[in-house]
Amino acid sequence: MRTLKLFLLVGALILAIMGERTFLQSREPMVVPVRIAYGPAQGFDSIDPELIGRAKKTIDMGAYVLSDQRVIEALSRAASRNVQVRLYFDPEQFRRIGGVNDNVSALVHQPNVRGMIKAEQNDLMHIKAYAVDGRWLRTGSTNFSWSGETRQDNDIVVIDSPDAAADFTRQFEKLWSRHDNREADR
Repeated sequence: MRTLKLFLLVGALILAIMGERTFLQSREPMVVPVRIAYGPAQGFDSIDPELIGRAKKTIDMGAYVLSDQRVIEALSRAASRNVQVRLYFDPEQFRRIGGVNDNVSALVHQPNVRGMIKAEQNDLMHIKAYAVDGRWLRTGSTNFSWSGETRQDNDIVVIDSPDAAADFTRQFEKLWSRHDNREADR
């Protein structure tokens, strides 16, 4: 029964990410490599730094919270390798997190990194996902924070699919291009 529930969950996730039109247009079975990890668990906090470490060209990240130093350092190393990094933040990032924002600010001011903050609104930008090189999509409930990766019951889903990554990138472009966003110059 647990295997069936996991299968149905993964299927629903793939449909949500890839979009119903893609599924309905294709009559062939969709096979997409998916890795799902549940934390807290040993190695759970290394998934993001390892995936970011694979980047050769681009990383587009929607981050409700970015405070985990290992993730910040992995993004910084990627930018040092000439990877183009774009970070889209919720304003809460800069109201609640305090001192760690110095690290985020240093990251955003690095060459090859751009940051954007969603305009103040009543709704949150609650995404915790990123695409790497138009190939991998990382999503799930886990914030990019120490507590999210080491203390809270969370999941991380990594999908090796150019289609899934492209769908995320299209949505990211919509968020990024909103005229009421502001640069993350904190």
